[in-house]
Amino acid sequence: MKVINTSIPGVIKIQPKVHLDQRGYFFESFKTTDFLSHGLPTSFVQDNQAKSAKGVLRGLHYQLKYPQGKLVWVSKGKVLDVAVDIRQNSPTFGQYESAVLDDEDHTRFYIPPGFAHGYFVISDSAIFQYKCTEIYHPEDEYGIHWNDTDIGIAWGNGDKLVSEKDKILSNLKDINSKLLPMCKEEN
Repeated sequence: MKVINTSIPGVIKIQPKVHLDQRGYFFESFKTTDFLSHGLPTSFVQDNQAKSAKGVLRGLHYQLKYPQGKLVWVSKGKVLDVAVDIRQNSPTFGQYESAVLDDEDHTRFYIPPGFAHGYFVISDSAIFQYKCTEIYHPEDEYGIHWNDTDIGIAWGNGDKLVSEKDKILSNLKDINSKLLPMCKEEN
């Protein structure tokens, strides 16, 4: 596997070695020893899967008391995946990193705790999967508006199908002083 650092320390792109032949393909989607050798987490406690139609935008979600690191990928289709740094003491606070994830090159995206996360489906449909380092606690779910102009995420063209819950989320500057002191950058 190939590990690619991004402009935000801790946010990592992982490209598995894909073996192709006339029958299809094979690759190791997760291997503890490879992750350990690159300093990546190996203790995931929950796996999730979502199927979404073209134009669905989910996010930007995060947790404070039980922050989750996420290893994300697409097993069918194509999405633009986004991680926003919400660690108050981080030099990259409020900045984002994005990656196109699809079922052709099978890139994984590791997003550490302390980031808001979301994705936008750019294929006809997509099956999105992720491993989490902490179980989901519904009482600890927060979010940032997907179109926060201060963050300026380049989501791409096309209508955005956003849940009613996500439509009413606040901008980062409006929640920074109220909610984020608990979410400090990890040392």
